[in-house]
Amino acid sequence: MKQKRTNTKPVSILRRMAACLLAVLGLWMLSLTTPPGWLAHWGGNARLVTAALATSMPMRTADSGETTPNSWQRMLLGESALLSGWNRESPNTSAHSDSQEAESEPSLPTTGSENIVERFFQPNPSEVYNQAGEVYILNKTKKTLDVAALASAPLDLRLPQQDGPEILIMHTHGSEAYAQEGTDVYNETDTARTTDTQYNIIRVGDEIERIFTELGLSVLHDRTLYDYPSYNGAYDRSREAVEQYLKDYPSIKIVLDIHRDALVGEDGTIYKAVTEIDGVKTAQVLMVMGSDDGGLPHPNWDKNLSLAMRIQHRMNTLWPGLARPIILRSSRFNQQLTEGSLLVEVGSHGNTLQEALSGARSFARAAGQVFLELRE
Repeated sequence: MKQKRTNTKPVSILRRMAACLLAVLGLWMLSLTTPPGWLAHWGGNARLVTAALATSMPMRTADSGETTPNSWQRMLLGESALLSGWNRESPNTSAHSDSQEAESEPSLPTTGSENIVERFFQPNPSEVYNQAGEVYILNKTKKTLDVAALASAPLDLRLPQQDGPEILIMHTHGSEAYAQEGTDVYNETDTARTTDTQYNIIRVGDEIERIFTELGLSVLHDRTLYDYPSYNGAYDRSREAVEQYLKDYPSIKIVLDIHRDALVGEDGTIYKAVTEIDGVKTAQVLMVMGSDDGGLPHPNWDKNLSLAMRIQHRMNTLWPGLARPIILRSSRFNQQLTEGSLLVEVGSHGNTLQEALSGARSFARAAGQVFLELRE
């Protein structure tokens, strides 16, 4: 006998209405108990309200059927202190201070493999991007960007092919390291950090230097640990070093500050940014660009951004998905020192060193092609 199907739609609607009511009530209670500075960020974010009203509506990907984060989860991923890059900005930056880093070292959960989730990071539908073709910029400033003009702007930067290095590779946070796997095991100085330059971000810089040199570019690699033993003040120390390098080597036109990201969800889940190139798992690459939006002088920010856009386009032309969307922030990250300064994040602390080295090689080949085109 054919069973009669129960109509659950009214129940589903009631549940969603109840969820919405609870979400709105929660936001109201939050407004009564949250410190003003924190509320100023969240209260002005329309996505918080949108996400709260959509918590009972999970999404599935069209191709795999895998459940993807709902609006609330996407909002948390986009706004967590580590994912949004808050840990790289000083809330007390003023015209009298040139430091752009956090007041204290960010606390990271341990990188046990059971806590790590692979993610292919691409433009998120919950974010608003400035776009020019396949180049995406997540604009975290108050600036209005003419992305098409930035993308097509000629680069005044030229490599003179004179005696001396053309490119400086350095690391403001040189002790940053990756998840330990296989033979890539090291003694931690803190979570996902080590002074062992065979396993931290300096090893990634070595790989970028190797590829650039193979391409015929002249490179100086500063392997100093500016974040050890003290994390605080690292940007001030690295700025002083870069200024000295530029004085000692006027041939340097490009400065690459190589980092690795830290991607942590509100529940402590560690995300690693990964794609696949020629069958090899590869860490995705992110460029974080500074501006003068924080009130400090930075006359080169748009030129730096145009260079980053050109490199991102080349990365995604050669290996679609290698580059994550560029992030434009209010801090300068010492990029005011040259017209060719970039902050490059190779993977995250959830990636393995081998994935990071693969991403570094691909980034270096793409960026190297762009740099060679700047030769006089």
